[in-house]
Amino acid sequence: GFCAGAVLLALIPLAFVLFFVVSQGIRSLNLAFFTHMPTPVGEAGGGMANAIVGTLILSGLAAGMAVPIGVVSGIYMSEYAGTRFAAAVRFAADTLNGVPSIVIGLFAYVVAVLPFKHFSALAGGFALGLMMIPIIARTTEELLLLVPGTMREGALALGATRARAVFSVVLPAALPGIVTGVVLALARIAGETAPLIFTA
Repeated sequence: GFCAGAVLLALIPLAFVLFFVVSQGIRSLNLAFFTHMPTPVGEAGGGMANAIVGTLILSGLAAGMAVPIGVVSGIYMSEYAGTRFAAAVRFAADTLNGVPSIVIGLFAYVVAVLPFKHFSALAGGFALGLMMIPIIARTTEELLLLVPGTMREGALALGATRARAVFSVVLPAALPGIVTGVVLALARIAGETAPLIFTA
């Protein structure tokens, strides 16, 4: 009973905040909100079209860079789990995952903004892609390790090469989980602002 009361006590403020946001926001939700640009502060109307399009562009650029690198890194770490290089890649991914986003933004500024002398969506996508790579790599590795070894052995017994067994049998078996990892990585970068201050 005490635990149930504590949960209800915690949910009451959440319910009030949710009710306030929905009741105030539902009046402003219309087609113009999604298709028009913001108006100056104090003026009525306006929308969020630029923020929506900008988020889609930056997330697309980041995913285009991070998904192939992350998936291939995860495959390498799972297939060559006992090697020193795989351990080094795993350590690098875990370390990169713990680096604050502002530091990644500064790194991307030095690498992708200073040499070209201007901010760009490509630099922002590069910074966000760096944040996605470790999440995708580690998710891919963990999910590939969960695939039963008998599937790989069956493919090898039928004459498939190691690479073909991985890409045609093991990877498709883990694909739904890998897609979930990609979506989680996208959800993380979609709310990041610190790297974009220095890049985009």
